[in-house]
Amino acid sequence: MCGISGILYYQDRPVGESLLTTMAEVLKHRGPDDAGYFLNSTQADPPTPRWKITPGKGNVGFVHTRLSIIDLSSGHQPMTNEDETVWITFNGEIYNFPDLKTELRNKGHRFKTNCDTEVIIHAYEEWKEECVKRLRGMFAFAIWDEKAQTLFLARDRLGIKPLYFYADQTKFLFGSEIKAILQHPEISRDLNLEALNDYFSLLYVPAPKTIFQGIAKLLPGCTLTVRSREITLNRYWDLNFGETTHQTESEWCEAILAKLKEAVSIRLISEVPLGAFLSGGVDSSAVVALMSLLVPKPVQTTSIGFHEEKFNELPYARLMVNRYKTDHYEMQISPNAVEALEKLTWFFDEPFADSSAIPTYYVSWAARQKVTVALSGDGGDENFAGYRRYYFDRLENTARSLFPASVRENIIGTLARLYPKADWLPQMFRAKTLLTNLSLDPVEGFYNSMSCFGQFRESILNPDLKKELHGYHPSRLFHEYYERANTDDPLSRVQYVDFKTYLVDDILTKVDRASMAHALEVRVPLLDHEFVELVATIPSSLKLKGKKPKYIFKKAIEPLVPEEILYRRKMGFSMPISGWLKNDLKTMFESSVFEKGSICERYLNTKTVATLWKEHQAGSGEYSAELWSILFFEFWGRNWLQDIQEK
Repeated sequence: MCGISGILYYQDRPVGESLLTTMAEVLKHRGPDDAGYFLNSTQADPPTPRWKITPGKGNVGFVHTRLSIIDLSSGHQPMTNEDETVWITFNGEIYNFPDLKTELRNKGHRFKTNCDTEVIIHAYEEWKEECVKRLRGMFAFAIWDEKAQTLFLARDRLGIKPLYFYADQTKFLFGSEIKAILQHPEISRDLNLEALNDYFSLLYVPAPKTIFQGIAKLLPGCTLTVRSREITLNRYWDLNFGETTHQTESEWCEAILAKLKEAVSIRLISEVPLGAFLSGGVDSSAVVALMSLLVPKPVQTTSIGFHEEKFNELPYARLMVNRYKTDHYEMQISPNAVEALEKLTWFFDEPFADSSAIPTYYVSWAARQKVTVALSGDGGDENFAGYRRYYFDRLENTARSLFPASVRENIIGTLARLYPKADWLPQMFRAKTLLTNLSLDPVEGFYNSMSCFGQFRESILNPDLKKELHGYHPSRLFHEYYERANTDDPLSRVQYVDFKTYLVDDILTKVDRASMAHALEVRVPLLDHEFVELVATIPSSLKLKGKKPKYIFKKAIEPLVPEEILYRRKMGFSMPISGWLKNDLKTMFESSVFEKGSICERYLNTKTVATLWKEHQAGSGEYSAELWSILFFEFWGRNWLQDIQEK
């Protein structure tokens, strides 16, 4: 895996070497093995012997920091074609590159390396922007076409690898992380208030927005072309739930296993140590089981555990270790909450309040002690309806059909507003969310289940900032994707929303930043696009069957995974944030968030923050997610709204 960045000036303006060097410096954690750049401008000697400079006519500069995985000796980037008219900086892995290389060679293309990067160059020469449709893998790359004077960017179908960009009337910049773009002295750090509002609802910033005005995320499955100052966005792939196929359960089980085995197999190509995360859950266990069938020696697995039994999955991971005799490495850790918070605000660039980023950060560190590449089980819940919210969403849709809209909006809505948020009551009596969801339409109900702050959602921002939003609501994006889903099936529609929002901007962002912080490449076979396309054709009744989530997937892997793992209650990969806020983080929260002149004082409604804090400390409310998002925002703001420097 790698870090990429670059700049295109439209006018006659040279790209400075010092700027490119600085951009590379802030991406070195993503690629510590090698570094280089392409500078299409006649300038002085490069700053260090490691960097290649190529004189030319344009005002284009590319940066690349490399984590060497395949073709260790000759995969240096940026890379070019034979006549040095096409240049690429590439982050990712193309798993079908051997087949593409054979096809391109038969068409007359010549190769001088054995890496997938060069295959993309020749694929672009052969098929231009359509080349992305031929690639199977995870990728984000930029190509400069000297003859056409065109900059071409592309991101993989599911958004596994990140790609950000900035454009104005004089320049275009891109990067694997926002921090590379922010190195340019003309890029401001003004906040995007809609993105801020999104964050304090979803706990992440959904694409295409970022927290900074003017900087955007390239959407998954999209390309971007810059030609003569004109920017063209194109969607080359989308997930289709509208073509359901009817087969028997046994036929589906066979098809799932065959395609997943293929997806795992092609992800085993590596010239460096390779292993897998093993959480003790269904998805990572399935990946490890298939790896064990495909490789001749024991799979290197990594797990982390916690002293708090509620959060410790090590006993389940050991069931897989014993069954497949993996070469296992595990650590039981007591994370330093303060240290983790400070590090994460640097690596994530944007406010990001999914607390599972902490254990993901630590398991990535643990895995890196043994391997450079790790396979993970991410994507299983989105594919096979594994989250409990899907079950409740189906129940709510059934209940909505029993009442006229006027009854739901007026009577049930009034009950919802009057019903207290009683976290101290037994689970069965906590009906506020249910009543609220029933009073709303299906999209708003699903958004309410996915969002944070509840009754405080409308009052968390500073009132003056709230006015500047002019009525903008974060659920707008949910409506857009819900309507775009090519299906009438309610479960498939909310799965589509999750693929476009939560999966890419929470789960995959978390894994990319936490793993790249330790220069660890993570591959996700359950998000192989051919596998995802297959699963999308399975009837939703086989994914969520009654109360049984991931029904058909569990049936498919029953021969491979112990029953104790398959049918236990889902734990999730989480941390004891609630307790931390009452102990380890209490003093730090009060001294930072409530400090005069704090970032939170500038942007948030301090009365609402104080209410949340007091109720959480008193035990009359459970607001750990809300308070963690506030604390993260405070620390993030101190890093990124002032001088940028690595921690």
